[in-house]
Amino acid sequence: MQRNAFIFVLFVLFTSLVHAETTIVNKVQNDAIQKQQIAQKLREYKQSLEAIETKISDENMWMKSYSSYLTSLDVKQNLDVIKKRIKYLSKYSKTAADQDELFGLISKESILASQIEKLKGTSSSAPFSDLITTPNIDKIPEIHNPFEILTGLSMLKTLNANLEEYKKKKKSLANLIDDLREENEIYKKILQLNIDNKKYADIYKQKQSELEMFERALDTMSVTMNVYQKRLDITKININKGVEKQVYRLMKIGIAILFVFFIFFLLKLVVKKYITDNERFYMANKIITFTNFTIIILILFFNYIENAAYLVTILGFASAGIAIAMKDWFMSLLGWLVIVFGGSIHVGDRIRVDMDGMRYIGDVLDISLLRITILEDITLTSIMQNRRAGRIIFIPNNYIFTHMIANYTHYALKTVWDGIKITITFDSNHKKAMHLVKEITKKYSKGYTDITRKQLNKLRQHYSLKNTNVEPRIYSFIESNGLDIEAWYLTNAYGTLTLRSVISSEIVDAFNAEDDITIAYPTQKVHLSMQSHEPVEHNHELV
Repeated sequence: MQRNAFIFVLFVLFTSLVHAETTIVNKVQNDAIQKQQIAQKLREYKQSLEAIETKISDENMWMKSYSSYLTSLDVKQNLDVIKKRIKYLSKYSKTAADQDELFGLISKESILASQIEKLKGTSSSAPFSDLITTPNIDKIPEIHNPFEILTGLSMLKTLNANLEEYKKKKKSLANLIDDLREENEIYKKILQLNIDNKKYADIYKQKQSELEMFERALDTMSVTMNVYQKRLDITKININKGVEKQVYRLMKIGIAILFVFFIFFLLKLVVKKYITDNERFYMANKIITFTNFTIIILILFFNYIENAAYLVTILGFASAGIAIAMKDWFMSLLGWLVIVFGGSIHVGDRIRVDMDGMRYIGDVLDISLLRITILEDITLTSIMQNRRAGRIIFIPNNYIFTHMIANYTHYALKTVWDGIKITITFDSNHKKAMHLVKEITKKYSKGYTDITRKQLNKLRQHYSLKNTNVEPRIYSFIESNGLDIEAWYLTNAYGTLTLRSVISSEIVDAFNAEDDITIAYPTQKVHLSMQSHEPVEHNHELV
């Protein structure tokens, strides 16, 4: 029995030893496997961290600002230490080494102060201040006229662009915070692996502080953006109100201008229907057009200048400026008023202008605000003096105040007196000659004589006429070389040369047909001397 019991005990001990050895081996194996798993997870976490850090490094805007913030903190801490040391050495420095250290610290203090100055937008109390601050909203423009509508719309576009840019910054910060949270979770998992590594604990603490700072920045940015958006909405409402007001005013002005155009269009139709005379119609049309645009300008003035006194002041300064700097233009405008409302010259009239030693005769084509335009015709003046015709002559309206302007067709007159002079010898039958001239001029000018008689009767309504004799007038004058016969008759103001040519030819033919009438013309007599056989020349004489 005892032996069996001993064997059993040995067996139990052996079995225990074998089991203990197996347990130890298994534990060692399990520890090795666990370490391998931890190492594998650590490698995976490090790879994830590298990927996140690479992604975060692309967020240059925020990380660069944060890096500048940390740098400024370090520089300020170093600067505080240096200042304390400088203060100490300034009081207690005794040796040359202390003096050298003091001078070196003063130089270093200056360098660090300049570095802090360059780190704009970073401070220990307000990181990311340059990124978090909302864009500035300028003073809201007051829209008083249509041109300022573009200014208001441009400001709206700028404000919307600034808001979108601020939203992009916020979204960029939110994405960065998501990456930082993921990074913190990885560091937290690394610490949960029970790795006794102070490095990871310090990094995790640093990352926690960094994440909190970015989250505070995001919260601040969210609140700031809400306030900014409300201010932006108020600004947009004010600008839109101003734009709508100006658009509504433009619509009213447009309707008023269209109404004015319609009224004056109807007025022009009435004038065209009831005024058959082309000259009167042209002048009436000019006056209607001028009045039309004057009313339109007044509509614009009284719509956009609310203070009448301000308008009067502007007009006063404008008139003074025009009178001083643009005297000729101002006088031309005044001359236009005198011409139009005085009625001395009308479009279609034939006028003569004496200016700068030249004489121009032509028909008025247009009377604008600044000048009279005439077409130069072939007249006796162009034949005898200018030797040119067909030119367009531009005469400033202010010339009516300083120069001679003669109107050949004023009011209803369409005829002028024209004269022909012919010289006969003293021995000619001058009475017969005068009779012939009178009959010829009466024959060819009869139509113009009758027309002029009617025209003068109309002209009596406006002027006091003393001599209304319209029959041809024949005069004779004794000259040194013969008897001048002057024939004056009425002819078409626009075609004097035609009738002059016809009458001249008829008179010459009539005189040549008479034996007792001799036309005097320049001749020369030569007497020969029998002694010298040299010709003696006498003065010219009319024979």
